[in-house]
Amino acid sequence: MANWHAGVCETNGINIHYTRTGGDKPPLILLHGLMTNGLCWTGLARTLEQEYDVIMPDARGHGLSDVPDYGYRYDDHANDIAGLIHTLKLQTPLLLGHSMGGMTAAVVASLKPNLLRGLVLADPSFLSPGWQREVRDSDIATQHRVMLGKSFEEVLADACSRHPGRSPENHELFSRARLQTSMAAFDVLTPPNPDYSAIVSQIDIPCLLLFGDKGVVSVTVAEALQSLCISLEWEQIRDAGHSLHMDQPERFAMAVQTFLGRLHTQRKAIQ
Repeated sequence: MANWHAGVCETNGINIHYTRTGGDKPPLILLHGLMTNGLCWTGLARTLEQEYDVIMPDARGHGLSDVPDYGYRYDDHANDIAGLIHTLKLQTPLLLGHSMGGMTAAVVASLKPNLLRGLVLADPSFLSPGWQREVRDSDIATQHRVMLGKSFEEVLADACSRHPGRSPENHELFSRARLQTSMAAFDVLTPPNPDYSAIVSQIDIPCLLLFGDKGVVSVTVAEALQSLCISLEWEQIRDAGHSLHMDQPERFAMAVQTFLGRLHTQRKAIQ
């Protein structure tokens, strides 16, 4: 991380904080999920920084980005990313998103078809209407409010207890990110979510859908989406839940590298 730098991008009336590995390389933007932040992608960024200029923004209401009073729908998040791309003058970047970030990435790709070169969706929040209501009615926001009243050491101890197999660095990054997540950010859980089938059907760039065998997206959903989008391919990562990039980081990174490498080879062949 010695050569990485942080910056702030003003877009849509707010400041979006980001961390960037830099270099004259193809730009790759990594979008995090709810209750995390850009630096939670540190492990993957280390793997990819030799080949890509990796940009890791904090979504509004998260990390060091602004916390506006309103504007936490997926269209708002997507417009923030489109604004980031324009402000930083990124030329047809690659976009990868997990969970909330995955839905955001899909919305960006569907609304801005010429903005991106490729897309990776990591177990995006493609929830049925019933599941959306269950999440809304759950105590997830209440639990987070309780966490915000705890010290960093207490949050860290809780993370270590719940996920003993993860690295100390990841526990520390995710615990700090948890305490930097505002309650306003939970507005994104208010139904209805965008219609993910309609969104995917509008994507016309190469797209990889990654998911675990214990996550949100299922093989049935992946096959249905593939029938709607000829540019979509999918891969299931075994022994992984919703946080597949944390449960199986090596397999996840390999799948991402293989897909992105193939896009690079195809682009060179065209040129």
